[in-house]
Amino acid sequence: MFPFGIFGIDSDGLNLAVNLLILCLVVIWLATVYWTYADARRRMEDPMLIGCSTAASFFPFVGCVVYMIVRPPEYLDDVRERELEMQAAEARVAQLGYMLCPHCDAEIERDFLRCPNCMRRLKSPCTNCSRPLDPRWKVCPFCEAEVAQGEPQPTRRRRRRTGTTSEQAAVAEVSEAQAPQVGDSR
Repeated sequence: MFPFGIFGIDSDGLNLAVNLLILCLVVIWLATVYWTYADARRRMEDPMLIGCSTAASFFPFVGCVVYMIVRPPEYLDDVRERELEMQAAEARVAQLGYMLCPHCDAEIERDFLRCPNCMRRLKSPCTNCSRPLDPRWKVCPFCEAEVAQGEPQPTRRRRRRTGTTSEQAAVAEVSEAQAPQVGDSR
């Protein structure tokens, strides 16, 4: 054995206790490095962040404490599970008839003819049974009456030209006069 212990301790028993204490601290430190790596893999997707957090934990005990402060609050599996639950809930709500108005995003029901918020027409009623019809349907599924196709769409009015000069008006008249008329034999 060494004539003197690591810290200048002459007693073999005390030297053994100090060596065991140092061994325990090294094992705990390596365990915290591994725990930081494993926990970072469960909480983060980015390999660069996982590597940085593991490298930070190589600073004895301080790096692990810093990682515990700045780590994401939940596991990736929990995030994915929550997103799946939200998608399932949205699908259930969609099946129940919850819809949004395409014009104002107000909550409407499947059988509304008009949006109660913006008062725009959403569907047309059947002429026979007065139930709401989807615009793509050709036959009413409730009473089998044929749906009148080609419902008149609101026409857009052309805006007046402002500041039209007499020269522009003359050019327009000349171009209309030069256009061939239907039945014109030129």
